[in-house]
Amino acid sequence: MNETLLVNETAVPAPWIEASNGNTSLELSSNLVEFAINPWDIMLCVSGTIIACENAIVVAIIIYTPSLRAPMFVLIGSLATADLLAGMGLILNFVFQYLIPSETISLVTVGFLVASFTASISSLLAITVDRYLSLYNALTYFSERTIFCIHMMIVITWVVSICLGLLPILGWNCLNDLSACSIVKPLTRSNMTLLAISFFVIFMVMLNLYFKICKIVCRHAHQIALQQHFFTTSHYVATKKGVSTLAIILGTFGTSWLPFAIYCLVGEYEYPSVYTYATLLPATYNSMINPIIYAFRNQEIRRSIFVLFCGCFQTNVSYRSRSPSEV
Repeated sequence: MNETLLVNETAVPAPWIEASNGNTSLELSSNLVEFAINPWDIMLCVSGTIIACENAIVVAIIIYTPSLRAPMFVLIGSLATADLLAGMGLILNFVFQYLIPSETISLVTVGFLVASFTASISSLLAITVDRYLSLYNALTYFSERTIFCIHMMIVITWVVSICLGLLPILGWNCLNDLSACSIVKPLTRSNMTLLAISFFVIFMVMLNLYFKICKIVCRHAHQIALQQHFFTTSHYVATKKGVSTLAIILGTFGTSWLPFAIYCLVGEYEYPSVYTYATLLPATYNSMINPIIYAFRNQEIRRSIFVLFCGCFQTNVSYRSRSPSEV
């Protein structure tokens, strides 16, 4: 069933985000240019392409470089894989909805996107836990127990994400009852509420952990300064840099996802789809920024990129094992 979204008296193919045909709040003029393809879908596809390319590089680097096997890099690889799949999902959704419109394919692509973005957000939480452990248990961080816990976090992350992605395919959808639809068809309102609440829980846990990390960093910097019997400019700069980095991480994550998560709770299926697009598009930008924050800022990954693409360094260069707190 290929449904259309009537906006401004212009027929625009509607993907998995749909609005009621009777909604006329966006009718501004009958002389607007008619688009065969929804411009919002084009922007989502472009976003997905950039996301896929960026994270494909990160995944290739981690696989290609044997020295990048520390727990920190395994978690970054999990995050990059999730974001890579999310980018591919946005591209496939665009292709399928215009070339092969089908309710079954719509369920599969939406489930794929739910699983990918859930894995991405959960991987961010796992990285936060890893950074906290590297500071709180610095002496035992590289123990077998820590490595086991990190691997278990990755397994749990992907198992839960895949299960959430399978729910629409297994029947938790609104294809047979449009009144139960959320702002993202074919997901039900109860399904979206579950996803939104899960996001808020993860965000609050991350906020709490980064607050504790900030306290540990400031305390360590203060202790070092006391041992040197004076506070140097470098002490102030290092502390300020650490706090600024944490603020950038949380600010980026919150700014990207909070609008969409809030709208998932308050939005209705009958609302204009432009509101859904306007909150969903920034959420995808988080997967675009993740490689910059967690991968490309890392000196070892940057060196590996040079090795992979231009051979600027020898592949047998020794790497110093680093903890997440140094990244």
